[in-house]
Amino acid sequence: MTIMEPRKHGSASDGLVGGRLSRFEGRMKITGAATYALEYPVEGVAHAVLVQSTIAAGRVTSIDTSAALAAPGVLLVLTPEDELGLMTASDWYGNRPENQPYFPLPREVSYNGQSIAAVVAESRELAVEAAKLLRIAYDEAPRVADLYDPAAGKGKLMENLSAGWGDAEAALAASPVRIEAEYSTPREYHVAMEPHGLTARWDGDRLTVWEPSQWTHGMQRNYAEWFGLPLENVQIVSPFIGGGFGSKGVALAYGAVAAAAARKLGRPVRLALTRPQNFTSYGGRAATRQTIALGATEDGVLQAIVHRGFNETSTYADVPEQTGAATPILYKVENFSSQSRVVPVNVVSPGALRGPGKNPSAFGIECAIEELAYKIGMDPLELRLKNYADHDYQSGKPWSTRRLREALTEGADAFGWSKRSHAPRSMREGRTLIGWGIGCGTFPVLRAPSAAMIRILGNGRVEVVSGAIDMGQGTYTILAQTASEAFGVPVEQIDVVLGDSRLPGSAIAGGSMLAGSITGAVHKTAAAARDELIGLALNDPMSPFRDTGANTLTVSEGRISVPSGEGLSLDLAELMAALGREEIEVTRNTLPDDAQGLTDQNNAWSSMARVQGPTMGDYSMHSWCAHFAEVRVDEDFGTVRVSRMVSAFDCGRLYNPKMVESQWRGGIIMGIGQALFEEGHVDGRNGRTVNNNVGDYLVPTNADIPDLQVISVGVPDYEASALGGKGVGEVGIVGVAPAIANAVFHATGKRIRDLPLTLEKLI
Repeated sequence: MTIMEPRKHGSASDGLVGGRLSRFEGRMKITGAATYALEYPVEGVAHAVLVQSTIAAGRVTSIDTSAALAAPGVLLVLTPEDELGLMTASDWYGNRPENQPYFPLPREVSYNGQSIAAVVAESRELAVEAAKLLRIAYDEAPRVADLYDPAAGKGKLMENLSAGWGDAEAALAASPVRIEAEYSTPREYHVAMEPHGLTARWDGDRLTVWEPSQWTHGMQRNYAEWFGLPLENVQIVSPFIGGGFGSKGVALAYGAVAAAAARKLGRPVRLALTRPQNFTSYGGRAATRQTIALGATEDGVLQAIVHRGFNETSTYADVPEQTGAATPILYKVENFSSQSRVVPVNVVSPGALRGPGKNPSAFGIECAIEELAYKIGMDPLELRLKNYADHDYQSGKPWSTRRLREALTEGADAFGWSKRSHAPRSMREGRTLIGWGIGCGTFPVLRAPSAAMIRILGNGRVEVVSGAIDMGQGTYTILAQTASEAFGVPVEQIDVVLGDSRLPGSAIAGGSMLAGSITGAVHKTAAAARDELIGLALNDPMSPFRDTGANTLTVSEGRISVPSGEGLSLDLAELMAALGREEIEVTRNTLPDDAQGLTDQNNAWSSMARVQGPTMGDYSMHSWCAHFAEVRVDEDFGTVRVSRMVSAFDCGRLYNPKMVESQWRGGIIMGIGQALFEEGHVDGRNGRTVNNNVGDYLVPTNADIPDLQVISVGVPDYEASALGGKGVGEVGIVGVAPAIANAVFHATGKRIRDLPLTLEKLI
């Protein structure tokens, strides 16, 4: 898919890195020209629907399919009795068990809503009706409904997520000021506008899958290993994605079902999850609870932090939400202890939801810091600045860049923090209580290798080609800007081709790592393409530049010229015609020199094994933010509205400030949803998610969102990425919920420690 949207407004510099270019694909999306995965016209497609369990634990003893198979238009019914011949695929890091079969429709039931059967028919409507005819019998077993179920227990200690230094327990006991409290967050769900689903088609032993994907090469590996295919025999196509937030990073069980059905039928199969099925076919953010104890001097210097965290996980996989992720690095503390436990319950395995780990972790520590500020009678801003961390106390390494102090001070100035009255319930307008609160956030810099191709075409246009994806964050746009700057061609002459696993490998669009990774690859490739073009222009016998005597040439504004500015100058189309070339193709990657083999490259693009964490080097690298929230609380009814927010960010160099600000605001909006609305409700009798639809699972609407002022205080960080940027996509949500919770306390004098902040908790 080629994307190009000519720039209509702005200066020439908008097309370079750092310019405020509007997104390339915007017009296609608003006019309906953008084709999403489930919209691809595939000839002869059949339609599959999933049938899910109605118990939380137990075993499927039988499924009577006779009535469904006799229904009009039904082509196939799959149940746990069907041997699909699949093998377990590798995990995120490329680890794969040997000879382990994979059953996407299992007989053993682990949670309510697990897929246990599928019906395929000539139309979706016929499949839906036939699915109602299945008669399913279970042998039900005891279940653990949620984290607070009496049968849940204390869970399993995750040693690799525990951290400590100094003697936290002793320092806490010796501290003249101590606070301790428990903070909790409920289950949260992605609720992307675009439901999950796919169309799968086989051509002999080659499989093509049209599926919304945050990682085309990772999904390619999933399908290849499930079905025992060479990687090159699987193609994932995903040029546009209608929201992912972490839920579309890997292929899931429903994808295996659809592809297996397509192979059995010998025709394409399309499967689209219903909205309720989007709540149980993959995992959202796990419910968490954490206890935080802070010890400090009477003038507010932290002496100790003791953290104990728990999150729910499934009964078949240990998936931590890392409630201690942000706690060790936000503040200076000489004595620290953190432990994290996972508690198995009958739920689908939790997944990555925007800001995983850092988000609930920041809720706990940022509320606790505010509680400490009130206990000692200190301004919460002053307390944070007093305990500013001059380096990473967990790793012992210096920060690459850390401008959280500037985020706090500049954000406070923009918000007007100095006008705040410290006492709770001291700011009001009539019967409306007004509160101001702060919440800090962080997200680690993750780095991964990527590859890119640059094609210089005979017509003078330049293509940027990558298997990377764009789910709305602006990948198409920033890659055009990167190529424009590195190659020397106007952005209007650049086309960007993304979203296909046949294209050069890319990092996942997750962990806020894609932009920093892929822009580095494109910059390297564009510079190499420019050098190759100059070399051809100087040395090719057909080149008009060969006889100029020049020993170098310049490429600027799409023209190649002798450096003096007074000699020969041709545009790209003229030079390509003179050379007799229809295209020049250059591919480069950012893998180290010792990992350029095909196997190494395949592993790099399709696993997380080569991802570098924030402290894998000489520095500790993170993005930072400080949120300032104003809330208005109706004194009589307890309703809470966020009336104003100012958020300041240190995310290094911004490749495109317009795109970045959109990402920041999107994260803040999701944070407002987390603080005030979002909560998965579970029926304790059967483990069923009760509010599994967008009518009952509440998310913010436009009417709930105030003016959101965002400020950049960052400086380029060339340790974090080749172009100096740090992650922007996820840090925006981190710290929003505690800022609002702290503002609600300031307004009302009531400390709510469990999200969301609903009116019944205030009245």
